[in-house]
Amino acid sequence: MLQGKVCFVSGAARGKGNGRAIALKLGSKGAHVATGDILYDEAQGVAEEIRAIGSKSLAVKMDLSDYDQVTEGFEKIRKELGAVDILVNNAAIMTNMATISAMKKEAWEKEISVNLSGAFYCVKQVFDDMAEKKWGRIINITSVAGTMGGFGQCSYSSSKAGLIGLTKTIALEGARLGITANAVTLGIIGTDAFNVLPEKVQEKIISRVPMKREGVPDDVASIVAFLASDEAKYITGANVMLTGGLDLFAF
Repeated sequence: MLQGKVCFVSGAARGKGNGRAIALKLGSKGAHVATGDILYDEAQGVAEEIRAIGSKSLAVKMDLSDYDQVTEGFEKIRKELGAVDILVNNAAIMTNMATISAMKKEAWEKEISVNLSGAFYCVKQVFDDMAEKKWGRIINITSVAGTMGGFGQCSYSSSKAGLIGLTKTIALEGARLGITANAVTLGIIGTDAFNVLPEKVQEKIISRVPMKREGVPDDVASIVAFLASDEAKYITGANVMLTGGLDLFAF
């Protein structure tokens, strides 16, 4: 149980997204949850869902690429819910699909700023508070693109690989302070973003997964809830592969 723990989940607004599933799962276990997203109205809707199941919740509009906006958002969370105990860096964009030769500098910088720098900005906001309490959980959601690469996904892959390195550094620096940090590397999950792809494209992608099916957001939420709990208190610096075997050598 996470009764009374204060959580922040970034990218929590999507109707069939991992962030919403994570936020609802943590709320169902008694945590107070701040839902962060640039889509404020949708984040507010998720916060209302969490309040409906009996936990406190707060929506925060936040552009992760803007350090000042991140700082202001966490100040609001501290004031209304308290210092964050559990940070879930889930938000990411994947808008820059181009080969290295065709990739624009501005597009590269935007994806890195949201996916990687934004996660770092959030960690900066919570680390000292966690250290003072001698308890904290930082969970970074990454992707097989960060471990396997992705054609035309140089910036996205780099940002997700960077998150794994960031996770391990946080784990080292937090180990004696009661702070754990772990990454969850996702394969194909049936979110809004995946479901908008043409059916033939979905089938082609799923055919590469040894389990021959996609995961669901609740799979992600369950892993995050476990890593946030005291049952996982001796796990830190791990990269949990939630891929259905996509990262395995198969032929």
